[in-house]
Amino acid sequence: MTHSDYQNELRDNQANWNDRAKAHMTSDFYDVDHLVATPDETTVTVQHDYAILRQWLPDNTIKGCDLLHLQCHIGTDTLSWQRLGATHVTGLDFSPQSLTYAREIAQRAQADITYVQGDARFASQRIQRKFDVVVTSMGTITWLPNLTDWAQSIATLLKAGGTFIIRDDHPFLNALDFESMVVHSDYFNDGTLTYEQDGSYTDHSAHRVQHTTNHNWNHDFQEITTALLTAGLTLEFLGEYPRTEWPALPNLVQRDGWFELPADAPKIPLTFALVVKKPARG
Repeated sequence: MTHSDYQNELRDNQANWNDRAKAHMTSDFYDVDHLVATPDETTVTVQHDYAILRQWLPDNTIKGCDLLHLQCHIGTDTLSWQRLGATHVTGLDFSPQSLTYAREIAQRAQADITYVQGDARFASQRIQRKFDVVVTSMGTITWLPNLTDWAQSIATLLKAGGTFIIRDDHPFLNALDFESMVVHSDYFNDGTLTYEQDGSYTDHSAHRVQHTTNHNWNHDFQEITTALLTAGLTLEFLGEYPRTEWPALPNLVQRDGWFELPADAPKIPLTFALVVKKPARG
């Protein structure tokens, strides 16, 4: 399929995420008021991302690094990166309503963050500067129809020697339909998964999403790594983890800030992380 073939699906998703943003702003899950009012607070997602990322950064710190956050949604994670010391922080998302809230949150928190609307696959067409670090995390690439342009855009946006991290739901969860320990769907899937849902993953969101049509695309490790390597980036780290930030399967139990499998369940990966770098100039 060509890029234009996905426009209807992406319009559906954009309308869906505009609705989700409204529900998420008032949810306990995001707890925006507490985050804004607590200057040293950062989100759990960014804490987990940073624990992996920092070992690949100069002096093991994000401080002083120019940072781009792709698929930033309402900007709570973006604010967290800025609070950790990232500089010239930019967030990009395709949902205008999400970005309205992201700018509101940044203003309330007195944080200097730039937000740009655009498709993450073509972020380099919307943003002219380059960054030391590009990040994306949890529930992101499943909303992208393909990854070739996404990876090339990341390579373009990174400075020489720069670092990109993705931490996200493990692609095997798609084969489980996020429903059980039984394989329901193909792991290798280049088609579109379309479904209807009038709520979101946050509390108090049931029946609050009016634009209910969702389109997702599963991306296995072969596709993800091939896209990044073809774009000229070098693979530094791959991790797989039996824990996640949300109840991705019904049988998960909450423990120490994570959702994990019960002790008697087979151990399968729930999340993964990839760190890649743009080669430094010789």
